[in-house]
Amino acid sequence: MSKIITVGLDLAKNVFQVHGVDDAGRAVLRKKLRRAQVLEFFGQLPPCVIAMEACGGAHFWAREIGKLGHDVRLIPPAYVKPFVKRQKNDAADAEAICEAAQRPTMRFVPVKSEETQGAAMVFRVRELLIRQRTQVINALRGHLTEFGQIVPQGATNASKLIAIVNDPVSGLPADAVGTLKVLVAALTHLEAEIGKLDAEIAHRAKENELARRLMTVPGIGPLIATAIAVLAPPPETFRKARDFAAWLGLVPRQHSTGGKQRLGATTKMGERSLRRLLIIGANSVIIKRHVHAAARPGTWLGEMLKRKPPMLVRVALANKMARIVWALMARGGVYQSPVAAA
Repeated sequence: MSKIITVGLDLAKNVFQVHGVDDAGRAVLRKKLRRAQVLEFFGQLPPCVIAMEACGGAHFWAREIGKLGHDVRLIPPAYVKPFVKRQKNDAADAEAICEAAQRPTMRFVPVKSEETQGAAMVFRVRELLIRQRTQVINALRGHLTEFGQIVPQGATNASKLIAIVNDPVSGLPADAVGTLKVLVAALTHLEAEIGKLDAEIAHRAKENELARRLMTVPGIGPLIATAIAVLAPPPETFRKARDFAAWLGLVPRQHSTGGKQRLGATTKMGERSLRRLLIIGANSVIIKRHVHAAARPGTWLGEMLKRKPPMLVRVALANKMARIVWALMARGGVYQSPVAAA
């Protein structure tokens, strides 16, 4: 058998598919592996390039296979799809991964360490709890509406919902109060757990040197700064600041042809959590623009607010914040406020 140069590994829960090629690109290996056989198989294979699609379990396998001396590369699934021929199955997927890995211009995902994945878990869990809190608040609002109790939307009004349920003269039926108190107890528990996670994030922000520097940017607080420090790839992954903003999905989607440039909505690619947090941070700057030097008349943001729709300005500011973040990550230093035009 010819020497194997590149191997495409299609990950699964139990049955993995392997596709290997030699230096001429000829297929010399096609094999199915059970989960328990994967590390044993690659331990016997001479060092080569092992490519996988980036997914939830890919970083674990990349670390374990990398310990065996192989060069492991993770590819975004969207970049593998064009190489799948006709029918989709495990063998075709493994072949497509192997083919994509050989492209000289292919972009790869950096392998995360266990420490990085562990640190990022606090943000995933916090997002889950916030979604659950929103569900409980909406359920309370909906049920109270049935009895003529109307409360404005938003988590800031959750205390009003709790007060109505606990008020003995609110006029709610006794049978409903007992059930609604179950939702109140769930909401109180979620608020407490979210508060603990927020305290943990604030503590990490104080200890992280990069997060402290990022917090000098208007609109970036402990939560966003710590999330960027943990979730964002190393700055050297990107050639320039625009590439980082594009990775976050904050640049317009192009559908240009024939020399005509056609731009659409943002691509919404990359790390969803960071994109959402940056837009929220940009919104906070716009809401409190009277206290931010970056939003004074004569500045870029001040002029944008005069002539562009609010949501467009939020996304544009988030894009600008992403570029500033990359510059601080790549070059060090802290944020310097712009000078307003005369």
